[in-house]
Amino acid sequence: MPAPNRQGLLSIGEVASRTGLAVSAIRYYDDEGLVAARRTPGGKRMFLRSDIRRLSFILIAQQLGFSLEEIRAQLKQLPLERTPNKRDWEKISRGFRAHLDERIGMMERLRDRLDGCIGCGCLSLETCKLYNPGDKASQTGTGPRLVVQTSIGETST
Repeated sequence: MPAPNRQGLLSIGEVASRTGLAVSAIRYYDDEGLVAARRTPGGKRMFLRSDIRRLSFILIAQQLGFSLEEIRAQLKQLPLERTPNKRDWEKISRGFRAHLDERIGMMERLRDRLDGCIGCGCLSLETCKLYNPGDKASQTGTGPRLVVQTSIGETST
């Protein structure tokens, strides 16, 4: 891999090589304002080394199911002109922790309720975790209430 230029900037190809992202994805994230490429007089995109971490964070956050809007909101807390430090990343971690805890809880409820459903074999609708006689779950909202509901009348959102 070529060395960064004298200003410490990396080409889009170098950043793609370091992050594993496609060049087109990096361009998209730049166009969306998630990273801020510098332009050469010829219009070539150049990136700071700190953009490698920003792009890696975007990739990880997307794999965890966060939307670009959620990711953008978190990235606004990071400095653009320097590599984020431990304190910067701790802010983002706190912001994502509540969302991650909610998702973990929902996945655990789904796992537990599906285990009960699979074990039931639909032989006993009285004990089925997902049976909804009279559509009672609709009183607490729309969607898959028996999975997202933490307890009667309470949902995680």
